[in-house]
Amino acid sequence: MKSEFRGLIGALCLALAAGGATAQESTNRVAAKTDWSVFVESNPTECWSVSAPKKTVNKRDGRVVAVRRGDILLFVSFRPGSKVNGEVSFTGGYPFAGGSTVSLEIADNSFELFTDGEWAWPASTDDDAKIVTAMKRGAEAKLTARSGRGTITEDTFSLLGFTAAVAEAEARCSR
Repeated sequence: MKSEFRGLIGALCLALAAGGATAQESTNRVAAKTDWSVFVESNPTECWSVSAPKKTVNKRDGRVVAVRRGDILLFVSFRPGSKVNGEVSFTGGYPFAGGSTVSLEIADNSFELFTDGEWAWPASTDDDAKIVTAMKRGAEAKLTARSGRGTITEDTFSLLGFTAAVAEAEARCSR
């Protein structure tokens, strides 16, 4: 299931620009909800909410460093044909260190995402649901990860508009 998602999102090549999400191959942005955008594709049917971080800090040996990263995006996806309902995923814009995990903090809640290449996901659909619930209640989500080169990255995402964006994505994929 996760590899199928990785292929679909990889094919879409999403990038966020100032003022909201735009897609290089998917131009089907259907809504903007404060700091989150909603996209829909029809073949196969999938809907997702996505955001870019408001703050990014990269550290090596405890010092802030400038590094080159690709798109940094946090998603919640719905794919009715694959029975995917609210799958959380994160791409950090670089290959994660092999065998590493990504720490996700929302208010007083902590979660662990497992990595594969440049992508990270929760271990189960139950964890997806717990994270989405925490995101609906929170103000920001902070993801901390380690690159294959040893850089520690901290990406902070605003959750303003998250609840509305996820509701819209889910509704559009249940039609």
